[in-house]
Order: sequence, then C-alpha cells, then structure tokens
Amino acid sequence: MSFFDDIQNLIAQARQELQAARDPQALETWRIRYLGLKGAVKSAMQKLKDVPKADKPAAGKAANELKQILQQAFDSALAAFASVARPRVLAGVDVTLPGSRPRIGHAHVLSQTIDQICEIFGRMGFTVAYGPEVEDERHNFEALNIPAHHPARDVLDNFYIDERTMLRSQTSTVQIRVMESQQPPVRIIAPGRVYRPDTVDATHSFMFHQVEGLYVDEGVSMADLKTALDQFCKAYFGPDVRTRFRPSFFPFTEPSAEVDIEFHYDDGRKAWIELGGCGMVDPNVLEAVGYDSERYTGYAFGLGIERMVMRKHAIPDIRLLFESDVRFLHQF
Repeated sequence: MSFFDDIQNLIAQARQELQAARDPQALETWRIRYLGLKGAVKSAMQKLKDVPKADKPAAGKAANELKQILQQAFDSALAAFASVARPRVLAGVDVTLPGSRPRIGHAHVLSQTIDQICEIFGRMGFTVAYGPEVEDERHNFEALNIPAHHPARDVLDNFYIDERTMLRSQTSTVQIRVMESQQPPVRIIAPGRVYRPDTVDATHSFMFHQVEGLYVDEGVSMADLKTALDQFCKAYFGPDVRTRFRPSFFPFTEPSAEVDIEFHYDDGRKAWIELGGCGMVDPNVLEAVGYDSERYTGYAFGLGIERMVMRKHAIPDIRLLFESDVRFLHQF
C-alpha cells in the first residue's frame, strides 16, 4: 500500500471516529489521537522520508492536506458542540446585562465604632493600649482604691475563676498596667470587653465593651477632662450635641462625675442619656503605681461602647448586636 493510500484511509477512519464522538471528552480524545504531538498526522509526516524522491512533492502536499482536513473537521465538530451546549448553560441569562455585584462583608458595627473612637481620641494625642481580660484582684480592685469590703467585689457581682483571679469587670485595669510600666506623661485609651453577671435584657448583657481613657501629667485639671469629653461627643455624635456633667462617686476618682448627652428622638422628644463615668484620678491610685501624687494629677473616664452605638443608631435592644442576624448587620 502506497503513502497516498495510507493518507486516504487515515482520513476516512478519522471522519468515521469523529462522527461517533458524542461528548466534549470524546472529542478531545479524538484530537489528541489525530492532531496531538504524537498523533496520527505527526506519524504520517514522519513517513515522508521513506517516500521515493520523485514522489516527495506530491506526498508532502497530501500530508499538508491531511492536517488541514482533519483540523477543519475538528473545528466544525467543536463549534457544533458549543452551539448545542450554550443554550443549556445560559438558559434565561442575558449576557449583555451587567454582572451581579457579590455581597461583600464588612466590619461589625461595634468594631466600626471602636475604630472611630480610637481615631477621634488619636487626633487628641491619645494612644491605644490593651490588657488581659483575665485579671487578678490587685489590678481589678485594689490598685483602683476599691477596698476588700466594697460591694463591687462581691462574688455574685463578678466572674471569679478562683479566689484571686477573675474576668475583668472594667477596662480600668489597663490604666493600672500602663502606669506600672511607664512614668508620666501618660495619655491612653483602652477599648475592650468586660464581664459582669447581669441578667440579659434589652439594655444589659453579661459581656459588653468599654473604652477607658487616662491622662496623667503635671497640671491636669477637671477642665481638661470636660473639654476632652465634650470634644469627643461632638466629633462622634455631631457638632450640635449637648453634654452635661453630674456629680457622682467612684472609688478611683475624686471628684467624680457622670457625663450625659442630650438625645433627640424621632418623634421630637429630648432626653438626657448617661454615657459613662469620669473624674480626676484619686491620689491613692497614683500612689499605688508609684506616682508622686503631689506632683502629678490626671483624669480618667469609662464609656460604654454598646451604649454609644445604640444611641447613635437608635438601636432598641442590645441583643441585636450579638445575634449575628445579617438582616440587621448589613444596615451598618
């Protein structure tokens, strides 16, 4: 059998097998067998060296036509498969329309608020400090001028792990740790989780977030404290917000105050809402960390972050912040 007969037989065989291909996988198998690097066309090209010299021009032309014929047959079969498959894949889809924008996640509203608080106080010169959530009694109570008989230390009002270890009930523990590690001036804020065994309802939770503020230096006064908190409230709630300070008592500050903001309801009502406690750092606290209370003064404040979020966004129930309901969370 001559070289030319082999070419014709190969074309007939290839066409017959291509007609039998019923799926894309079979079509790809056919392409590899005939048009691949080690396929039948390649083998036919290699046999040209055995063709008599006089027949080589005609044989070369026949080999090139073999490749063209099989390639065209493959391209036609591939196009036929694509035209059949596309309606199934794209049924009911208008490919000329813009694509659907995927839903992209974002930070939780509490995380957003903490970032905003840190940014606002950062512009005032405060740095951010963190401390452990599992604390000892010294940092949670004793160094904060809370004596052993004080009701705040009751085992029913705290999460004790053992007799001397507990989940911190306030972020004031961080101010003690910072003051123990450096000398004045100190100007820090400390956001974080705190734990108290409160009954969960619309306004209470056994875990919530606070931000503690502390500024200690020579000549710090109550006027500095009022200015800092007033500036913060205007930056976070808006320039028209009003603040007021009411006398209060805390073991670790003297004098002490509660800071309120005037809250405007949608129906036009106004009310004063407590934001947190504040005051001048008690000299006993300064002495507990080795500071000279005759030389240095300072102020401290503690603000409830959930309380700020709920007031700013008119959220009626604190439990919504922890239920992971995306219908609620995507609004922020």
